[in-house]
Amino acid sequence: MEDIAVDIAGLLVSPIHSYAGRPDDGPRPDPDGRRLESVAVRAGLGLVGDRYFARPAHRRSAVTLFAAESIDAIARELGLPSTPDPLLTRRNVVLRGFPVDELAAGRDHPGALFSLDSGDGPVRFRAHRPANPCRWMDVVLAPGAFRALRGRGGVRCEPLDDGVLRLGPARLRILEPAAGDRQWAASSQLRP
Repeated sequence: MEDIAVDIAGLLVSPIHSYAGRPDDGPRPDPDGRRLESVAVRAGLGLVGDRYFARPAHRRSAVTLFAAESIDAIARELGLPSTPDPLLTRRNVVLRGFPVDELAAGRDHPGALFSLDSGDGPVRFRAHRPANPCRWMDVVLAPGAFRALRGRGGVRCEPLDDGVLRLGPARLRILEPAAGDRQWAASSQLRP
């Protein structure tokens, strides 16, 4: 079991799906309050106030995690003058300090079981499938971002505990690594 210091760099809860329709038409405006200091997590349901909360079809993917380092990398690769806001990816939790894509399940194996603790106690999650980017990334981040984020668009997770996540320093504990061919501990280029 590995315990890793991370930073929760962003939290997003949105009651609407802003990236619906054609990307060329632009996103729908978000209601105020979507960028939060803390979020309430409910086991098997998701994040309180989010559009996927308590929706049966989304229980295994109710919470999405994203590595802030992925945005840093695409900004360099695309030669952007500044790094885009990682919350524009519409992932719920943005972490800095760990390659979250390596938590995802593979074709024939389960994803990692892990916990996040930002000071209010650990909240366990089961990682499932990757959160693949969509064409909207070319509109809201930069042209070429959709392709650049392939393989590093985050991971969809199922919350297993009730709890609270807060912005700032946190601990990520791998309780059970993803099975199969993912070797997160040995291959990470994002960890210090």
